[in-house]
Amino acid sequence: MIVADTHIIIWDALCPEKLSSKARKAIDIANKGEGIIFCDISLWEIAMLFKKDRFKINTDYKTFINLVLNSNKYTIWEITPEIAELSVHLPPTINKDPADRIIAATSIICQAPLVTADGNLNMAKELTTIW
Repeated sequence: MIVADTHIIIWDALCPEKLSSKARKAIDIANKGEGIIFCDISLWEIAMLFKKDRFKINTDYKTFINLVLNSNKYTIWEITPEIAELSVHLPPTINKDPADRIIAATSIICQAPLVTADGNLNMAKELTTIW
């Protein structure tokens, strides 16, 4: 099982050539195994990107999300009290962005590596990352 950062979910759906070979392999292995954790905060982040018109695709948010969720062996993971608490206690080197902190905390709590291209997250000693 792996955790996918929001941009990884988007890149996998819209521009898979942006994924590193290690990220691609991790996604492929997870799809054949226990699956991929899709943090519920990523739903909000993607909705915000749609609202800001950051996508150049001919579909609406709900259709896009349904297509994405059906494209891989995703499991939507809700924010638990443990994830929320850990996210506010992570060191500032993790990132100041609340969504990134929740995704990082989810990875730690689930003991699943985080697939991300985010440099801060990849350098954080508290996380196991794949890029």
